[in-house]
Amino acid sequence: MRATFRDGLLEDKVAFVSGSSSGICLRIAERMAEAGARVMLHGRSVEKLDAACRSILASGRTASYAAADVRDYDAISRALRQTRDLFGEIDILICGAAGNFPAPAMGMSPNGFKAVVDIDLLGTYNTARAAYPHLRKPGASMISISANHASVPYPMQAHVCAAKAGVERLTQVLALEWGPEGVRANTINPGPIEGTEGMARLAPTDAAKRGVIETVPLRRMGTRDDIANLALFLCSEAASYITGAVLVCDGGQIHSGSRLFGAPFEAPLAR
Repeated sequence: MRATFRDGLLEDKVAFVSGSSSGICLRIAERMAEAGARVMLHGRSVEKLDAACRSILASGRTASYAAADVRDYDAISRALRQTRDLFGEIDILICGAAGNFPAPAMGMSPNGFKAVVDIDLLGTYNTARAAYPHLRKPGASMISISANHASVPYPMQAHVCAAKAGVERLTQVLALEWGPEGVRANTINPGPIEGTEGMARLAPTDAAKRGVIETVPLRRMGTRDDIANLALFLCSEAASYITGAVLVCDGGQIHSGSRLFGAPFEAPLAR
């Protein structure tokens, strides 16, 4: 049963949600809009952003969008200035832009490895750094969307493991540095979430999906609402004394270790 929150939980709040043209971060943006926030959607596809924004507006909520590549500091800076100019100081910053593709370490190019690190880790840094001057201090909340790859090694995911480990530690450093200004910084690690592009790539068949579910103690995939509701809690007054935390929302899968892709596993070597 879907959890509910009181109306107006985020009334008069401003949220910038990166990577929100689809998937988990779009649902986070929608939930925040439902809770009363004025939401700025962000991504690279104008077409997807426009469709997502129209849907939120049609529900009677407030939203706009800004297209920018998080790897381009000047571009993401403009998007954040646009947010402040339109809605005012930013109360909630979600850093969720991410990239992924399955490949063994010796089967991906250096450019492929770099692309994921640049989107996930550099993108999080660029977004956070560019947002800081526009945050409402004290009281603002930053949430990075990471993954259990930060602490558990997964085969075929060397690039993501490296990037997410960096995202997690970066966010904790920001919690230390921004804490005296009253800004909180936390990380959410989603597990396997149904209906996302990531799971479509990592578990493209019914058999693969069943294999993933077998590694989850709760024996189901998560939903986008599971993550959106956790984000809603983290940026609310109910979590006002939580910063530097890593909140895992994965049905207990992290305790299964590296079994996501099964064992034994043999990675092909480069030729």
